[in-house]
Amino acid sequence: MALAGRGVLAIWNGIAEEAEADFLSWHVREHIPERVAVPGFLRGRRYVALRGAPRYFNFYETTSPADLSAPDYLARLDRPSDWTKRVVRHFRDTSRTVCSVAVSSGLGDGAFIATLRMEGDGRDTETLARALAPLGRRDGIVGVHLLRGDEAAGGQATAEKALRDAPDSTASWVLLVEGVEAAALESFLDEGVEEVCEALALSCPERERGLYRLQYGLARDQLGARD
Repeated sequence: MALAGRGVLAIWNGIAEEAEADFLSWHVREHIPERVAVPGFLRGRRYVALRGAPRYFNFYETTSPADLSAPDYLARLDRPSDWTKRVVRHFRDTSRTVCSVAVSSGLGDGAFIATLRMEGDGRDTETLARALAPLGRRDGIVGVHLLRGDEAAGGQATAEKALRDAPDSTASWVLLVEGVEAAALESFLDEGVEEVCEALALSCPERERGLYRLQYGLARDQLGARD
């Protein structure tokens, strides 16, 4: 389905092997619910890699990109819990980009997602939408979302950021393609990427492409259902 808002926080991260079990529990039991409860946040989703790296991809949909630099969110980043402190210092290869939604279309959610971290100037929004329309019509693909990264946003120094072992990388653009089966996205990654990149006037090196399986999702209206 089309994304819920006009802002997205897109995050890729690895995790040290000895901390992975703790990360998986923390992310579901504390971190995603905590984030989705922040004003302006609408939904969070986490995926695990079937192909590519880093191992985990997660993203949050927000009403506006401005929610990702608002005082409520920054206050949360500056007051990490003890559990957050324990887990985040084990993050590896973190890429974190505040994005605005340039194009988003689809019907329903897919269990698999292809992610492309892209660079370049791109084209105007109408041309981008036309270029992506054939991709959305391919069998097995149920959502196509092109996000414009704001590499200056999200750069504030926070207590949580200081826990990570290296500065976060960012992307100029992010393309997310949702599918009902991994095979449809494998086909796109193997045979369709270059044509799409050319149509968008964007580049995407092989190392910036990944295929992920959904592990967990939480929407804001589901928070009240917790025990």
